[in-house]
Amino acid sequence: MKNNQQLHDPQAYQQTSKLLFDALIGCAEFHEFAFPQRVAPPLMTKYGVGQHYGLHPDSATINLPDGPLRSDLSCTIFLNDPASYEGGALHILHGDDSLRFRLAAGMAVIYPSNTLHEVEPVTKGERQVAITFIQSKIADNAKRDLLFNLNEVAALEGNNMAAANFSRLQLVQYNLMRMWGG
Repeated sequence: MKNNQQLHDPQAYQQTSKLLFDALIGCAEFHEFAFPQRVAPPLMTKYGVGQHYGLHPDSATINLPDGPLRSDLSCTIFLNDPASYEGGALHILHGDDSLRFRLAAGMAVIYPSNTLHEVEPVTKGERQVAITFIQSKIADNAKRDLLFNLNEVAALEGNNMAAANFSRLQLVQYNLMRMWGG
């Protein structure tokens, strides 16, 4: 099922992992969508011609040196230009949708860890990505999605609302975080 290569050089792994981790943590959109509580150090992987990773969900827990991380969300960070390889799409089955991603270097896809997904075979060149796992403050995918959408509406429409209505909207946002943020 799994046919790829992973970076095992401890010094190189530590440097690249920190660089990617810092980029994720510094991204406001990442926080707005994932509500991260803990993030596993990113792992660099590459796929050469014929390599792939069959259809699978990700593990419910990831063992880290400081204790297990509940894997609510998975993240694939694309590290090289998609024009440098063929095939190798990240294929995610999300409900009735079949989504395929081959993104520019530096772009990432975040998806629920319990979602079936695969890396399709690389047919030319080399696919390079980093993968990581996120324990969200809001474990439930549906609740996290609702709060993300509510926060988006507040950000887009907040300046158009009467101050009292915006305060009420914030009350709902904050109380949902209290209820669901466990």
